[in-house]
Amino acid sequence: MNIAAGSSTVQITRGTFQTSDGVTLSYLEAGVEYAGSEKLTLAFIPGWSMPASLWRQQLENFGRSYHAVVLDSRGQGESDVPTFGYTAERRARDIHEFLAPVSRVLLVGWSLGALESLECVRLFGTENLAGLVLVDSSVGEEPAPAPEGAFLESLRKDRDKTLRDFSRAIFKTKRTDAEIDDLVRSAKRIALEDSVALLSYPFPRTHWREIARSFNKPLLYVVTPQFEEQARNLKKNRPATRIEVFTNAGHALFVDEPERFNRVIEAFAKSLSR
Repeated sequence: MNIAAGSSTVQITRGTFQTSDGVTLSYLEAGVEYAGSEKLTLAFIPGWSMPASLWRQQLENFGRSYHAVVLDSRGQGESDVPTFGYTAERRARDIHEFLAPVSRVLLVGWSLGALESLECVRLFGTENLAGLVLVDSSVGEEPAPAPEGAFLESLRKDRDKTLRDFSRAIFKTKRTDAEIDDLVRSAKRIALEDSVALLSYPFPRTHWREIARSFNKPLLYVVTPQFEEQARNLKKNRPATRIEVFTNAGHALFVDEPERFNRVIEAFAKSLSR
């Protein structure tokens, strides 16, 4: 898809790896020449139903000076679509196995990908993490977001329309019909009930809050106004947390305001080497 096309000369390649339960997952990669045991790798985890290709502007930017990778989560993008494994624990293990070859990672999780990144921290620790960025996701602080029930009902009633409305709503900048069509087609690769399972992880909100508050490395929480109060409360309860609020962007803020987002991530990444 062409959501984030650009004229950069940075080479972006696609690779695959096999998980421990036999699923082939795809990923995009840039800045391979910077990969190494002492180098920082920036690893991006997409949100619910979204493909790695949404992060192309980040790959083009960071691939100039960092090793940068974006995972197509199980059932998403160009990864396999198995009939199993749509749990927080399994998707967290996928992230862990994806990052296993890398020794120093700045992990950036967006929306559902932020929660799965937190679950990866809970299950596998922080040994290879230099820092964590949570992007526009509810992390269990107050106030609680609206329940997902109405969205799930709409998804089951009219999947095509619901996915189309969702895909348009995550951007503040207008996207073309072709771009939205690509997102809808990509999202429909996974079975309906498996996509519902990804939005129905059986944890209380305190589960995510406890992981975020106890994270023992640098943490940046980047949000739009819907999660601004949660961000303030996380900083109150975990004072070392850095927060950044994008008031003029949609949920996919890294697409709507890529230059600002990239500057924020760049500054955070540089701070990790001090």
